[in-house]
Amino acid sequence: MSGPMSPSQGSSVPSEHETVGAYALGILDDAEATAFEAHLAGCEWCAQQLDELAGMEPMLAALADLPGSGGTAAIGESLSAKPSPRLAEKLVDEVAERRAQKRRRSFYMIAAAAALIIAGPLAAVAVNGGGSDDGKQVAATPAQATFQTMSDKKSATDASTHVSATVGMAQKDWGTQAVLELKNVKGPLKCSLVLVAKNGQRVTMSSWSVPDWGYGIPNAKTETAKNPLYIGGAAAFQPNEIDHFEVVTFEGKKLVQVDA
Repeated sequence: MSGPMSPSQGSSVPSEHETVGAYALGILDDAEATAFEAHLAGCEWCAQQLDELAGMEPMLAALADLPGSGGTAAIGESLSAKPSPRLAEKLVDEVAERRAQKRRRSFYMIAAAAALIIAGPLAAVAVNGGGSDDGKQVAATPAQATFQTMSDKKSATDASTHVSATVGMAQKDWGTQAVLELKNVKGPLKCSLVLVAKNGQRVTMSSWSVPDWGYGIPNAKTETAKNPLYIGGAAAFQPNEIDHFEVVTFEGKKLVQVDA
């Protein structure tokens, strides 16, 4: 089934699809966000647009480590800092201007960056990678590519839920960059990756929605459902300060625990 035409094909995108950018940016009120999430559950096109934002958080966090960037711990901390009202207004105005110009592709990237500045790790967006429903191979997403370069990985499978998770970790001056690979999970669900520190503190590193067809399902009918989910996150704790990670639903059910 083909999705709605993209703006580059010369057809305007229905208003409900335009909301994907504002949703990623985090500027919808509760009612609007709830309405969009109901739409997202049945809209593959919108899900694909959100997929394209994947990996932005690790990429932005990595800027602090680039040679000559002047990266310090403060840069990493700024990724989860709440901006001033003037900055938030500027970000929203820029998104509105992009939308008016119908430059959707640029808008999505701006929304992803702004969402990470405003909401920090909570704004991370889930992706699946490695294939497509038509059988053609696609390039690895940034989150998946980052995961593949990580040497420090821990895995676990829950005996009750049968959900499998692998967490890749990289130590940074500002804390820990993490990428989750999740398999054998079906939706609809809203989930979070929670870091539990040795001192007992709990930090939500990222959150996402699982569609009906799920992620990493071995016998699934489509490549999309067979592919694992890869999602990035970040926290201020160093790896040696972490006790374990939990993948939990918004209702508080623990799907799998991975010891650090």
